[in-house]
This record gives sequence, C-alpha cells and structure tokens, in this order.
Amino acid sequence: MRATLDKTKFGPWALVTGASSGIGEEFARQIAASGIHVALVGRREPLLRTVGAECTRAFGVQRRIIPLDLSEPDFLRVLADATRDLDIGLVVSNAGTGNPGEFLKLDRQLLQETLRLSTMAHLDITHHFGQKLGKRRRGGIILAGAMGAENGVPVMANDGAAKAYVHSLGEALHYEFKPLGVYVTVLAAGFTNTAVIDKFGLDPKSMPMKPMSVEQCVSEGLRGLLKNRSRVVPGRLNRIMNALVPASLARKLEADLLSKGLVSKAASANARAEA
Repeated sequence: MRATLDKTKFGPWALVTGASSGIGEEFARQIAASGIHVALVGRREPLLRTVGAECTRAFGVQRRIIPLDLSEPDFLRVLADATRDLDIGLVVSNAGTGNPGEFLKLDRQLLQETLRLSTMAHLDITHHFGQKLGKRRRGGIILAGAMGAENGVPVMANDGAAKAYVHSLGEALHYEFKPLGVYVTVLAAGFTNTAVIDKFGLDPKSMPMKPMSVEQCVSEGLRGLLKNRSRVVPGRLNRIMNALVPASLARKLEADLLSKGLVSKAASANARAEA
C-alpha cells in the first residue's frame, strides 16, 4: 500500500537521486503518485527520461531530468544550478552502488570513488538542501542506508562502512532538524530485488530469504518518513533478524552468501568466455 504524501509539506517538488532504476525509480513513481513533481538525478540520461515520462503520463506531474555523476567532486555546483528555481520539499538521497569483493583485491581508486559517492554525496546534498528546507520550516529527507551496515559487511567492507556513515549522519540530523519542521529518515533496506542482486552473483530463487520488492521497500520508507522515524528497516522478518541476530553471526551469514555469489558469478563468466 502506497503512502500518500502531503504536497504542502513535502512538495511541490521532490528531488530523487539514483532515479534511473531500482529503489530510486520506485521512489520517483510513488512520490509522483501523490501529485508531487519530480526532479530526477542519475548518470543514465535515457533511463531517467523514461522514468520521468512515465511519471508524467501516469500521474500528471512535471519532471526535470538532471544527468549527473554524483561521484564527481564538483557535482553539487551543477545540481544546485539545475534546481535553483524549484521549491523542493522532499529529498531522497539514494544514489550509490555496491562493489562486492575481497577488500585487498579491489582497486583502491574504485574504493575511493565509491566512498565519495556513498558518503560525500549524501553529505553535500543533505547540507545544501537541508538549509533550504530549514528556511521553509517544513519538508523531508530520506537517506538510503543498508540493514546491518554498522556491524561491518565482509566482502563489502568499504560499502558497508560508507552506509554506516549515512546511518550515523541521518539519525543525528533527525534530531537536529526536528525543531525546524524537517523530517529525516534513514532507509536501512536489506536485500531488495534490484539489478544489484545480479551484480552480487546472487540467484533470488536460491537465497535464504526472498529479496524484498522495491514497491514494499519504498512504501515502508515513505510511511516511516510520514511518522518522522529516524530509521526504517523495511520488512517484518528483516526487523526481527536485525534485532535478534548477533552481529558476529550476521557477518558470517552475509560473508558466506556474498562469497558464494561471487564464486558463482566468476564461474559463469569463465564458462561464457570459454564458449
């Protein structure tokens, strides 16, 4: 069930980063369903245009397409210029990607680029638009985290550490921004049925838990924002596991799952190369 957003508080425009696919794309759709115009940010312009056109066609909202790589150090100047004339009441800072692999085998430059995208981009966006929302005395910010990130995620050490930063930032700002009338919620999603699952080499059918649909993940995130919750872990079973499974066991389970996925992905790539 989709959440209905108050256009007076969270509109008339919303900014969604990482909006070309997956969770970001679904955020754009569900926000547009409330009649809020959408400014969509991502690297893949053709996909952004498709998502924007679908939002306009289905819900009659305006859209603005902003092709941009948020891992670039000067992205905020471009984003600020592209949104200067918009009255943005909701910011979904969702851009990011996962780069699974053993830490010492991953390229250090790739790790640094991922860290910029997964930490500095959230910082810059939250600081810039937080100032604007604070002056409005209303609005909301959703930061995309990941369930269990603060425990450390083997085979995704850098990515998990970045998400832990987002969790800490978001929960602190939830407290700081509350007197300003601005809601801040961290969406700490578990495995969700997006293209990242394939990037991890995982088969949804053989995973211990079926990945959550993007529709459920986003709708629970938006409902959490409406209640001004500091953090939302979507999915009842995910919440139970997050509360009851010790961090040491969670790390082992995640390491086993991700390692098997990467082995399977490498075997498939080798088979294709030999064919």
